[in-house]
Amino acid sequence: MEKKHVVIIGAGPGGLTAAMLLAHRGFKVTICEKDTVVGGRNAPIKLGAYTFDTGPTFLMMNFILEEMFAETGRKASDYLKFTRLDPMYRLKFNDVEIFTRDNLHTKEMQHEINEKFPGNNEGFEKFNKAEKKRFEKVFPCLQKDYSSFSAFFGKEFINSLPYLALNRSLFENLGKYFKDDKLKLSFTFQAKYLGMSPWECPAAFTIIPHIEHEYGIYHVEGGLNKISEAMAKVVEEEGGNIRLASKVKRLIIENKKVKGIELETGEKIMADEVVINEDFAHAMTHTAENKIPKYTDKKLKKKKFSCSTFMIYLGVKKKYDLPHHNVFFSNDYRKYVENIFKDFKLNEDVSFYIQNASPTDATLAPEGKSALYILVPVANNMSGIDWDKIKNEFRNVIMKKIKEKSEFKDLEENIEVEKIITPLDWEREKNVYLGATFNLGHKLTQMLYFRPHNKFETLENCWLTGGGTHPGSGLPTIYESGRISANLMCKKYGIKYITPSSLAEKRDG
Repeated sequence: MEKKHVVIIGAGPGGLTAAMLLAHRGFKVTICEKDTVVGGRNAPIKLGAYTFDTGPTFLMMNFILEEMFAETGRKASDYLKFTRLDPMYRLKFNDVEIFTRDNLHTKEMQHEINEKFPGNNEGFEKFNKAEKKRFEKVFPCLQKDYSSFSAFFGKEFINSLPYLALNRSLFENLGKYFKDDKLKLSFTFQAKYLGMSPWECPAAFTIIPHIEHEYGIYHVEGGLNKISEAMAKVVEEEGGNIRLASKVKRLIIENKKVKGIELETGEKIMADEVVINEDFAHAMTHTAENKIPKYTDKKLKKKKFSCSTFMIYLGVKKKYDLPHHNVFFSNDYRKYVENIFKDFKLNEDVSFYIQNASPTDATLAPEGKSALYILVPVANNMSGIDWDKIKNEFRNVIMKKIKEKSEFKDLEENIEVEKIITPLDWEREKNVYLGATFNLGHKLTQMLYFRPHNKFETLENCWLTGGGTHPGSGLPTIYESGRISANLMCKKYGIKYITPSSLAEKRDG
């Protein structure tokens, strides 16, 4: 029987995951990627002798990535070198800093809490126990598809209901375990992975800090962009074809069936199935040409989108003996967050994240030098901020805060190379709708069945993967989106596959 042809738009993490699995299971796979490298927001940025990750800088739930490789008969460790980080983060407030440790170092974490936040240590034990149970009940909901409304009320969702804490926010939920607000923030700042305020983020997402503590976080030698590179290698080993610098102009649609794609060059590629791995809202308003009534630009703008990020990538002629991941909180963090998510305006009292990866990974910068990655959460482009006009001014605000709050006092005088990505750059150059780097917001009415489906509900022969579809943003969940789409397609054609639940049983057993 002739192989079914699958065309995948975009070589981001979700598209590459789907491509690996589908190629291994016997499909003819073609990926069309607009850039000259694979990865999308997980691609490398190279400035001279320095290498940076464009977006994600750490890997959580490493077992999910290992499962993707295992499903193709491979070991991730044969393609990638992993380092489990300790400490996971340094979190710095004006008057206290805390080093977070995973559960391989529970005693050290308990000591840290006792020393910095006396009287809260018992809460850490309660957090570990309760959130482990929540994770066991909620995570299966994120691994199944919601291609029908009946699937929404399956056993996984019913079992998770008592653990969803629908009436509480992430910050409120942490109040069950900790008294000190700064300690709560140490377990809630992860809401930034979802592009949400911890005061609005659903309490169910308390599983994210639990996942970090339970399974650790990892660095990949060469940067997390190496994951995309490794996945692309597997795709090609399985006979898949990756076409770089091949920008897709539009979907070819006949009677609500996707028949293929047309490239910017005018070339048409016909296919049995098409997987969209572009930014979801951009795909609806551009590649689908605003022809999907449910997802017109007008309707999309009524939805809740994540924040954006202001990025600075620096090649520095000095090595800093400081932790790998550093988060510096603003003086009034709640006001800063409200300015981003409610007021859509800038606040000079910024919080910022600095990845100082060179002490862990010598491949990112020349000897004795550093590749520094700086991220500042800001409002998405609903703000109307003229980033072209104020980019340099805001950059200087950030550098002043770094000098004031961190040990990187002499940073500016040691810069050799520099690149900035503003929210406007995310939208114009990276095709990120509204510059919302974490896609559609993760409020409950935009999750599970209410998030765009992996088997696209509006067009036939069309599938979605990436942070804008189910289960959501963040590398592990994006890998899951690729797997869900691949599994559904295999189900359509009667091709056997391993279910995530059986993999979980094998892992836990």
